[in-house]
Amino acid sequence: MIYRLNPNRIDFPDPRDGEEDGLFAVGGDLSIDRLLLAYQNGIFPWYAFRKEDNNFRDENDEPWIQWWCPMQRFVIFPNEIHISHSMRTLLRKGKYTFSFNQAFDKVLGYCGSLRIEERGAWLGPHIVEAYTKLHEEGFCTSVEVWDDTKPEELEEPDKWYFNADGRRLVGGLYGENIGKTFIGESMFSLVPSGSKLALIFLASWMANNGLTMIDCQLRTDHLESMGGRYISYDEYMEIINDY
Repeated sequence: MIYRLNPNRIDFPDPRDGEEDGLFAVGGDLSIDRLLLAYQNGIFPWYAFRKEDNNFRDENDEPWIQWWCPMQRFVIFPNEIHISHSMRTLLRKGKYTFSFNQAFDKVLGYCGSLRIEERGAWLGPHIVEAYTKLHEEGFCTSVEVWDDTKPEELEEPDKWYFNADGRRLVGGLYGENIGKTFIGESMFSLVPSGSKLALIFLASWMANNGLTMIDCQLRTDHLESMGGRYISYDEYMEIINDY
């Protein structure tokens, strides 16, 4: 069953009543209160990307927000992150440094621009505004990967973003921090393995600081190769509610 949300009420029906792939509601808004309530219940927003969903549109032919909550959740436990031999070698070279929230807008922008041709890519103006507000309230975090390439070493240095230390932004990810869980939204790479480096750094930091789970939202071969696996929705909710 797919529910139509009441825009004047901040609530959700039981996602267990949704479709097999996890879609269970449409409509509503991207207010901070609704987004936080969603993430606290294992729910995340997505715009229409299936052919049969084209009827989920408003009077201006704009797609309604879709709300998803798969009953099998693809997650990575930080202490189970798989770091290949080649990635360990890359990290030991010391070429890369990492940070949190030093270039949130740039990370969001890269994630959006690199997905712009994908059907269902949803980092449009409304989503950017919503997640920027979440970031400003301390609920949305970016991870940045920087390398030591200097502008003079590049043919088109103006196409790159450099921090105050002169290091180049080459990868990253962003997502929501809910209790001890990080809910990954999107990642990007401007050099080989840029997003892998960001994920390894995040998982290592979480493991060292007592945080327990990275929600990948959707399975990919890339994430599975790094230790991702399925757990049930009930197990997921036990973990996310364990503050």
